[in-house]
Amino acid sequence: MDITFLLNGERVSLTGISPTTTLLDWLRESRGLTGTKEGCNEGDCGACSVMITDAAGSRALNGCILFLPQVNGKHVTTVEGLAAPDGSLHPVQDAMITHHGSQCGFCTPGFVITMAAAHLNGAKDHDVQLAGNLCRCTGYAPIIRAAEAAAEAPPPDHLRHLALLRTGNTSGEQPQPAGAAPPSHAQPQSADALADWYEANPDATLIAGATDVGLWVTKGLRDLGPVAFLNQCADLRGITETEDHWHIGAMTSLSDLERALAPHFPSLGQMLRRYGSMQVRNAATIGGNIANGSPIGDSPPALIALNATLHLRHGKSRRSLPLEDFFLDYGRQDRGKGEFVEAITIPRQPDNLRCYKISKRFDQDISALCACLSIRRDGGSITEARLAYGGMAGIPKRAAQAEAAMTGQPFTEATIRRAMQAMAQDFQPLSDMRASAAYRLRTAQNLLLRYLHDANGSVTNVQEVTA
Repeated sequence: MDITFLLNGERVSLTGISPTTTLLDWLRESRGLTGTKEGCNEGDCGACSVMITDAAGSRALNGCILFLPQVNGKHVTTVEGLAAPDGSLHPVQDAMITHHGSQCGFCTPGFVITMAAAHLNGAKDHDVQLAGNLCRCTGYAPIIRAAEAAAEAPPPDHLRHLALLRTGNTSGEQPQPAGAAPPSHAQPQSADALADWYEANPDATLIAGATDVGLWVTKGLRDLGPVAFLNQCADLRGITETEDHWHIGAMTSLSDLERALAPHFPSLGQMLRRYGSMQVRNAATIGGNIANGSPIGDSPPALIALNATLHLRHGKSRRSLPLEDFFLDYGRQDRGKGEFVEAITIPRQPDNLRCYKISKRFDQDISALCACLSIRRDGGSITEARLAYGGMAGIPKRAAQAEAAMTGQPFTEATIRRAMQAMAQDFQPLSDMRASAAYRLRTAQNLLLRYLHDANGSVTNVQEVTA
C-alpha cells in the first residue's frame, strides 16, 4: 500500500509498505525514533503512546497496535515532536521534571504524550486520561501532580495549529484499470466502496480500530491475508439523534459513544470509562466490538439491555435484527461471508439502565462478568425487564427465566429474590482464570439485588460510600 502522513511536521510518503506494519515498529526501526517504547506490545501499558491529529482533533493512541494505513492522511506526533521549534519544552515535560515524575524513564515518553494530548484537549480528569499508562518504579502521585501543575498552561502554538494533509491521494487506494480485479488490500472511502470490495473479497479481514486485530499480528504473529482498513469510511462514523432513536455508525469510537450517550445513560458512561484505556477507547469502534463476538465484550450487554437493533450489509443488500439475535454460539454470529456491521440503532427511552462491570482491577481490565440491567415500571409493578449479561455464557445473553419471574410483579425485594433464584436456570457459567462458575452465578444474582437498592436511592458503589 502507498501511505502519506505527517510525522512531527514532516511529510512522509511510503510506497509498497506492508499493510500490517505497526506504527511502533516503523518509528523505531525505520526512523530511529526510539522515544516511543515497546512494553507490552498489546495496548495495555501505554509506553508506545503517540498523538494522532486529523480533522476530528488530537487524541492519544497506542502505536504498538496501530497499523500504518490507519495514520494515512493524518499527523503523527511522537515525544520527539513535543518540544517547540526553538527547543522549549512542552509544559507537561517541564512539570514532569519539576515534580520528579520520572525515575527509570522507560514509561515516561508514553506518559508525556498522553498528558500532552489531554492538555491540548483541556481534559483535567487526569486519573481517567492516564489509566492506560503504567509505571512500575516512579509511582503515580508525582505524575498526577505534574499533570495538575501543567493543566493551566496554554497549549504550545506548534501543537494547537498542527498542519493537516489537504491535497493528494491519501486514501491508500491505487487507481485500477477498467475491469481489473479488486486489490487484495484496500482502504475504501465509503460504505458503498467497502461493500463492493468485501463482496469480492469475502474472506478478507476488516480492520476498524485494530485494538483486537492488532494483537493477532503482534502476539499471534498471524498473516492476515487480504485486509481492508475502514478508518476512511466517514459515512460509517458518527451518531445521529432523532426524536425516537440514536443511529450509531459502526466506525464510531467508544470515546465518541461515551460522550454522546453518557448524558442520557450515566451508568453506561461510567462503564465505558472503564473500557480499556483512553488510548484504546479512542481507537476501538462499536461495530468492531460487536462483530468480534466476544462473550466478555462490555458493550453488547448494554446495547441488548437498551433493545438495540443491528444493521448488516452485504453488497447492496441490507438487513436488520435485534442485537441479541446476532450472537448464536461461542465464536459464531449471524453474519454471512462478505457481510459487515454497518450501524446500530437504540430506541429513545427513559433511563432505567444500570451497568455493573466486575473485574479484578478497576481500570483497564477484562470483565469476569458484566451485568447491564433495565427494568421498566408502571407505578409499583414491573412492566418489562431486560437483564443482559456478559461473561456468563458463550455469548452475551439475557436472563430470560429471571425476566419472566419479575414481569408483572411488584418491584420489591421479594420479587427480586425470586428472580435471583430463577437466574440459576438461565446460566451455567464456566470457571476460568478470572472467576469461578459459582462466583459468577452468585455475583450475577446479587447484581440484580444491587439494582433494586440503586433504584431506591441507596449508595451501592464503594467509590461513593463516605463515612
